[in-house]
Amino acid sequence: MLNDFHHFQEALEKRKESGTLRILRQKEQGIDFYSNDYLGLAGNKDFQKVLLKNISENPQLLSGSTGSRLISGNSTMVTETENFIAKEHQYQSALLFPSGYSANLALFSTLPNRHDTIIVDEQIHRSVHDACKMSLAKKLKFKHNDPEHLEQILKRQDGSCYVGIESLYSMDGDMAPVKEIIEIIEKYKAKLIVDEAHAFGVFGYGLVDKFQLQEKVLATVVTYGKALGTHGAAILTHDIVKSYLINFASPFIYSTSAHDFLWMSVKKGYDFLNMNSELSIKLKENIKIFRDQHLKSPSAENSPIQAIIVPDNHQLKALKETLLVNGFLTYAVFSPTVKEGTERLRICLHSFNTEEEILELTRIIKKFV
Repeated sequence: MLNDFHHFQEALEKRKESGTLRILRQKEQGIDFYSNDYLGLAGNKDFQKVLLKNISENPQLLSGSTGSRLISGNSTMVTETENFIAKEHQYQSALLFPSGYSANLALFSTLPNRHDTIIVDEQIHRSVHDACKMSLAKKLKFKHNDPEHLEQILKRQDGSCYVGIESLYSMDGDMAPVKEIIEIIEKYKAKLIVDEAHAFGVFGYGLVDKFQLQEKVLATVVTYGKALGTHGAAILTHDIVKSYLINFASPFIYSTSAHDFLWMSVKKGYDFLNMNSELSIKLKENIKIFRDQHLKSPSAENSPIQAIIVPDNHQLKALKETLLVNGFLTYAVFSPTVKEGTERLRICLHSFNTEEEILELTRIIKKFV
């Protein structure tokens, strides 16, 4: 039987030789410049007290859901949370999922049919690409943040088209030209799906909400494992789309629902976010401090994700290890995860980082780039 693993071993050895082998490690101690906890809610003691108070008053929140939402896993808590989220985001409906991955999987594998075309930004999250493999629709890619290329592709299509973008991209830390893309979407009567995973909480409720584009977007995905400091995701959409997903989306139908503690923490997270606006203000100040150090980056100047291109896997690894020795936790993205020559150090800034930490981090980086 061991011979059956030969090609697995070969692939792993190649990764090891190139220095890109992924392994699981315990969470390291150090100054956090790599997590998605942009507003520090995952470790916020006041937020933890809110959650603990609710658990002590309602210990049944910790019980398992016992089944999928369509069998025994639906509850008053999840229904109330969905209604609350929909109202907050000014959508007709919200449908909750245990992760952003499963939400994207449900959307893109279910809505388009065999006669449709899915057109995605080439840098969209892997969950969308995986969902497209489950779909019977044709998939095409357009150049990153290039509305003109998107239009060229739409011109050549027959039938219905679904376009997928992120509002804030996690690799480059740049923003989608959402308004320009919507103009093209409307011109060709396509349907737009926007993943707001990294924008939600950092830019209010995301760019769709900021620009009041709810009526022009088929569905928006917001996730809660980043700026909200908890877990899960919601698809924001129209009533009929929600009903269609409940009836036909395999990732929803065949998954056990999360327990009510998750849905409670999401609802309380919204309240806490709205009552502590100083956290996003502090984050913006820290982003400005970083940008004022004039490191070359493809990232947007107001993005919490700042990518520093280090076009060599070995040099990038040396930079990451030097930062680690000095107590800084960062994330290096090697090729082939990104194209060769675009390897980068991915830095996440947070409301809890200090000016001194940011300045020392950038001082070390400047020695390598």
